[in-house]
Amino acid sequence: MPLHMTKIAYSAESPASLRAWLESHPDEALMTTRYLPKRHEEMVGGSLYWIFEHALIGRSPILRFTQRDDGRWHIHLAPKLIPVVTKPKRAHQGWRYLKEEDAPRDLGDGESSGDVMPPKLARELMKLGLV
Repeated sequence: MPLHMTKIAYSAESPASLRAWLESHPDEALMTTRYLPKRHEEMVGGSLYWIFEHALIGRSPILRFTQRDDGRWHIHLAPKLIPVVTKPKRAHQGWRYLKEEDAPRDLGDGESSGDVMPPKLARELMKLGLV
């Protein structure tokens, strides 16, 4: 089972803008990180799960990691946002590992993000300890 990671979609104004940014790259999108994850070999074939408004909203498959000339690392992602069932997730800096059993499932055919809990509601329920 591949290992996944979570990251805040910090520059995205909405899930639609995140999707547009990813899809604007024809072959692969690049995220930059200062440090190579220690478990990076387990993460190839896994996904980067995006956090927006304190909830996991979608994922992008991780293709590989490469080092830049300045010592930082590129995370190569498939240029797509696969919607998942919204799951509350606290904000954090950088990235965090996410095990397969803790990852939300993909939305199925015929399901839409409107069929699941909105991120703001999920966040409020999480604050109350109800989710």
